[in-house]
Amino acid sequence: MRTLRFLAIAGLLGAAVSSVQAAPVTYQLDPGHTMVLFTWNHFGFSNPTANLPLGSGTLVYDEKQPSKSSVEVTLPLANLDTHVSALDEHLKKPDFFDAAKYPDVTFKSTKVQPLGGDKFKVTGDLTVHGVTKSVVLDAKLNKVGEHPMKKVQAIGFDATGTLKRSDFGVAAYVPNVSDEIKIHITTEGAVAKADAAK
Repeated sequence: MRTLRFLAIAGLLGAAVSSVQAAPVTYQLDPGHTMVLFTWNHFGFSNPTANLPLGSGTLVYDEKQPSKSSVEVTLPLANLDTHVSALDEHLKKPDFFDAAKYPDVTFKSTKVQPLGGDKFKVTGDLTVHGVTKSVVLDAKLNKVGEHPMKKVQAIGFDATGTLKRSDFGVAAYVPNVSDEIKIHITTEGAVAKADAAK
């Protein structure tokens, strides 16, 4: 009888621990390990790529119920980097992003659809040039676990997608400079140490 009681208590404790571990976890995305790359075609001759570094970002991941996960990021255009300073400045001008008037690009998820394994479709509101449109990203969860250096829970993923820049009022030189923009994101984040200590 005592053995049965012990097993029942152990089972309850195990379930409690499991439910705590499965609760949604909030991660702060790391600007030092995040790249938001976008690529376009230039008159058919080349395919330049720019990086829009992360300003701030939060990912909430529910390992047990991934559909309840969410992500929100802000990408300051002041930090846009093509590795060509003249091109950086041109892209910030009014005929493209008009960064003085619209200084940030933002993304806020509205739906996370698990596809099985480590694959997801993430739908969200992307705001560029003062225009908000729904876009879909194909996301892959790379890893969830303790960061070997930070010693806190961490997460990393990649995502890809395409969009038409003209949908956001950024249509200069279309179609010679391609309307379609290809996006590739890689990022990682960690639980804030203050939260991890709770």
